[in-house]
Amino acid sequence: MDELIDILDDNGNYTGKSLMKSEAHKKGLFHPTVHIWFYTKKGEVLIQQRAASKETHPLLWDVSVAGHIGAGEDLVESAIREVSEEIGLVVTKKEIRKVGVFKSVKELRADFIDCEFHHTYISELNTSLDNLKKQESEVKALALIPLPVFIDELRQNNSSKKYVPHDPLYFQTIIDAIEKQL
Repeated sequence: MDELIDILDDNGNYTGKSLMKSEAHKKGLFHPTVHIWFYTKKGEVLIQQRAASKETHPLLWDVSVAGHIGAGEDLVESAIREVSEEIGLVVTKKEIRKVGVFKSVKELRADFIDCEFHHTYISELNTSLDNLKKQESEVKALALIPLPVFIDELRQNNSSKKYVPHDPLYFQTIIDAIEKQL
């Protein structure tokens, strides 16, 4: 789905300009996104398998919830909206904790350069997997995976290609933040 998004400079500062998401991708312009990682007190991480129809990384496993921030939209409100849309869960500002902002540049094709700043959060999942309602256009499947298994699979990802590629520091920051909550 195309949407109007804010454009950032290469340091993550707002430029005052907005463009359609497709145009930002075509031109390789930076824009903000939200990533929300859910974990359980049993040490599991919620991962989502991207829908087959996704333009980027179809059918690969990724962050629990992710999405673009609409033009002028508040970061936290965007995170709350994306959680509701993608997995049907209602969370409050108090339930999500920011763990960092990560710069990402992925040239997927000559006409598709995804330049993002991922505003990344964690939140405890206080319901069962069965109570989540995935957004079919975005999410093929949801799974809870024990943190040690997730870590091992990330180490093997260069050969398995199971997960959407992210910088190792990104994953390590998420893992460290979740481990502190357990």
